[in-house]
Amino acid sequence: MTADPVILTPNPHAIAVLITTVLALYLFTRDRIPLELSSLGLIAGLSAGFALFPYQQVDPTDFFLGFAHEALIAVCALMVLGQGLVRTGALEPVGLALAKFWGKAPALSLLATLLVGAVLSAFVNNTPIVVLLLPILISVCLRTSSSPAAVLMPMGFATLVGGMATTIGTSTNLLVVSVAQDLGLEQFGMFDFALPAVIAGGVAIIYLWLIAPRLLPPRDINLENASPRLFEARLHIDENSPWVGSSLAEVSSATDGDINVVRISRGDTYVMPLPDVVLRPGDSLRVRDTPARLKAFETALGTPLYSGEQVVNEAHPLSADNQILAEIAVVQGSSLDRANLKFARFLTRYQLAVLALHRAGKDIWRAREDIQEVILQPADILLVQGPREQIAELKKSTEFLVLDASMEVPKTSKAPLALAILIGVVVLAATGIMPIAVSATVGATLLLVTRCLNLGGAIRAISPSVYLVVVASLALGHGLVVTGATEFITSVFLAATSGLSSTAILSALMALLAVLTNVVSNNAAAVIGTPIAISIANQLGLPAEPFVLAVLFGANMSYATPMAYKTNLLVMSAGNYTFKEFVKVGVPLSVLMWLTLTWVLSVMYF
Repeated sequence: MTADPVILTPNPHAIAVLITTVLALYLFTRDRIPLELSSLGLIAGLSAGFALFPYQQVDPTDFFLGFAHEALIAVCALMVLGQGLVRTGALEPVGLALAKFWGKAPALSLLATLLVGAVLSAFVNNTPIVVLLLPILISVCLRTSSSPAAVLMPMGFATLVGGMATTIGTSTNLLVVSVAQDLGLEQFGMFDFALPAVIAGGVAIIYLWLIAPRLLPPRDINLENASPRLFEARLHIDENSPWVGSSLAEVSSATDGDINVVRISRGDTYVMPLPDVVLRPGDSLRVRDTPARLKAFETALGTPLYSGEQVVNEAHPLSADNQILAEIAVVQGSSLDRANLKFARFLTRYQLAVLALHRAGKDIWRAREDIQEVILQPADILLVQGPREQIAELKKSTEFLVLDASMEVPKTSKAPLALAILIGVVVLAATGIMPIAVSATVGATLLLVTRCLNLGGAIRAISPSVYLVVVASLALGHGLVVTGATEFITSVFLAATSGLSSTAILSALMALLAVLTNVVSNNAAAVIGTPIAISIANQLGLPAEPFVLAVLFGANMSYATPMAYKTNLLVMSAGNYTFKEFVKVGVPLSVLMWLTLTWVLSVMYF
């Protein structure tokens, strides 16, 4: 008869690290506190704490080792490789083939898109895959008058499902494999857990193809909505105007500073709209704003408003010739990532007016702020207005994800070379010739040497939040192990699951990680969970591999909330989804994956 599990008593250092872990997980869920700041604070707190209160010859500088960890180097190099594919348009043939197929068989095309997204995400971070597929799906839906909302979320989830299949599919996989190896487990090969991932992935793809679209209400993405559109017009200063002899600053004051004067026409010349310019009879103020505000300026200033040569009235309303609206998503590594419009010189470079900013479907620009000063993040959506030709040029730049009705996919002459470099990285790692950290670093270097990607693009491709969260998670995992906190957590977990079968215990561990990854960083959940999984296996006298895989798969189930993964936010903004819709589709998918993987792992290992 097996004795009841005994809950161990943690030492003071273990208690301190456990409290720090709870605090870190809480901070990781706070949107108003940058992940970078929380992560750096966690590293500083752990190292300072062990410096002030030494523990069994643990060197406080050990908590900095994550900065040079093999997994982090591989993650960063793979992010650079993914950015190279985006910038060169290396996946353009895939995009064009899917676009053509959609016109012939929409139902089968959705299945093909889900499969392609899943397969590609097994070898490349899913962000460039989503960046490739989003505009294609939106364009074909607009052309066929179908709802993009029914296909965008399934596509995003398919890329997450595919990322489970290989060690390089996600940063989470790399971290779990590396931490397990550090703790004495034999290293997983690139395809060692592909079989359970493919079986569960097959179930997920069927769900995303046949059921998920029916759970999502039809919703149009109306990119031609003119309600917020800006118009240009002229306010004419005639001889009888009360503003003759007044400065432009005084005119601006009469409109509470709201008027935006682009330039002043004076005869055959133009005058810069400086605040101290004195207005003369015959001057025309070229202004840009919404129709309602332009009419308000006309009333406030008592000057006639002209559009072209016509006075603006009911018979001759304002018109914005050749001006269209487009939605632009900020993607990781672009010049707008972690920058503002002023710093990126967006208006000067692209001649496009930004009308609104949205993050996860919510307006992030407040009236009291300057829209040019808002710091942008990946997945933010910009509503811009400008000439059709300028929007087309913006799309060709490969800098941005333009959500419009065009099927154009950018491509450069470096695309085949970038794709060849990626294939070489995968082959070298898969055959064991080089560790993935080495082959990926060599590949990233080749991208720079061959100018497939410039140095600025490579630096921006490395997400500061991912970088520091990985380092902080490794430091936290180290603290949990060296203080014995993992043994305490393991004893509590085994006491809670006492009397259950090994399959049920494995299933409970996977469910715990699946819940945790939708609340906090999936990388943090993976690093914390891996040593606990190995400790559970050791105490049960069972092989550690299935429990480590339970952590890996559970930490990848980022389906239930839009905040669980960055591509979820990108899809949420593009498809105008609600939080409730993510829960409605994501929770059943998580349950399906959890049950399927529990069964597969138990059959394979127990």
